Amino acid sequence: MSVSTVAADRSVRAPLPVLGRDVTVPLVTGGEVAYAALDYAASAPALQRVWDDVAAYAPYYGSVHRGAGYLSQLSTDLFENARRTVAGFLDCRDGDQVVFTRSTTDSLNLLAGALPAGCRVFVFETEHHASLLPWGSPRAGRGGRDVDVTCLDAPRTPAQAVETLERALAAREPYGPALVCVTGASNVTGELWPVRELAAAAHAHGARIVLDAAQLAPHHPVSVADLDVDWVAFSGHKLYAPFGAGVLAGRADWLREAEPYLAGGGASRSVSRRADGGVDVQWHDGAARHEAGSPNVIGAHAVASACKALAEAGFDTLVAREEYLIGKVREGLAEVPEVRVLSLFGDDAPRVGVLSFVVEGWNSSHLAAALSAEYGIGVRDGLFCAHPLVRTLLGGDPRTQGECGAPEAAPGEKSLNAVRVSFGAGTPDEHVERFVDAVKELVSDGARWNYRTEDGRCVPDTTSAAGTPAA
Repeated sequence: MSVSTVAADRSVRAPLPVLGRDVTVPLVTGGEVAYAALDYAASAPALQRVWDDVAAYAPYYGSVHRGAGYLSQLSTDLFENARRTVAGFLDCRDGDQVVFTRSTTDSLNLLAGALPAGCRVFVFETEHHASLLPWGSPRAGRGGRDVDVTCLDAPRTPAQAVETLERALAAREPYGPALVCVTGASNVTGELWPVRELAAAAHAHGARIVLDAAQLAPHHPVSVADLDVDWVAFSGHKLYAPFGAGVLAGRADWLREAEPYLAGGGASRSVSRRADGGVDVQWHDGAARHEAGSPNVIGAHAVASACKALAEAGFDTLVAREEYLIGKVREGLAEVPEVRVLSLFGDDAPRVGVLSFVVEGWNSSHLAAALSAEYGIGVRDGLFCAHPLVRTLLGGDPRTQGECGAPEAAPGEKSLNAVRVSFGAGTPDEHVERFVDAVKELVSDGARWNYRTEDGRCVPDTTSAAGTPAA
């Protein structure tokens, strides 16, 4: 859908109300401006609907699962209803479990600890560290047993991703349990990955697959049944829900056979003393097995509220509006010859509202600092917890050093950082328009202020009483 086509349909241009839309921030050049939050890929602002639902429940907050009082019973119902809401949002299959965690990272570490002995894990180097690192940690595998991890090269087309995986799975020795971990949408390029095709390849070779949907679920519908993935993980704070809750949903068998993620109350069904002084424990078989301790009922309620809000808004409408915003950003950046947008699969690859880029002659941390200090625009700069991918995309070229480098980077890598702009259901048109205009102005005219590196960050130089505007 073209920008002009969507512009004619005003219904897809109304963002969902989010908190912080009226917050103003000071500019180093003087005055204040409404803050343009364009770092959704890190943490999206909370939906107003989610905040209102949490506030309505707050007076009734109580213990979960083990209380006889009215508020405890109400809170338990709320927590378990949240589990059912999330299962519906993900289109889970009969028998799938929904486990509430702290985040995507927590979810994938939980699954890593449930891998059977001798499991082989296949993961592309393009993954976020949350889905790249847990499999090789000391806690991976049941009882701390070793898990063999194969890191696959970055593919340059979706078809190449499937072919690379198929070759790796076919060549594995010995033939035993295997798990594939793949992102649904890159947190660096925003590009959509061929999840359904990768799942088919995994299952054809006797492997299972887990989907990191942290960047996909806030932007596109995720159906466990339709994609035919074994598990899916996502974070509430990227889905417009605060309070640090996450989800791991999918097949129950590996989770049921693993030791509890945490040992404690709630995970245990029965505990008894032995004659020799030890303790015997019978653990729960269901989701509670991996939810020891007092559960984050407000976090779970917030996630469920966000799921309801997105479902009711309709992903067809949300996707159409986001494609309109993506078009505005891409068309605007294309007018700046110095800008290079990062991509694995090419300019025409479908993506969510996440784009990373570099600007010739600018260090990315310098550009991001100027966007914030001089225009009130919040973006992200750096390697985005996906260091192998960003290094691959940038090619290790140190020639665009610019100001405010990265002093803690390895030699020759001080310019290996990029700027990421990300947006979603709560983003007004004005925010992306201001961003595009600001990039054009900075590249054309330069920053209006001097900057320096402080504690590894590029910041405005305010060492003099009046500050230090650029000459």
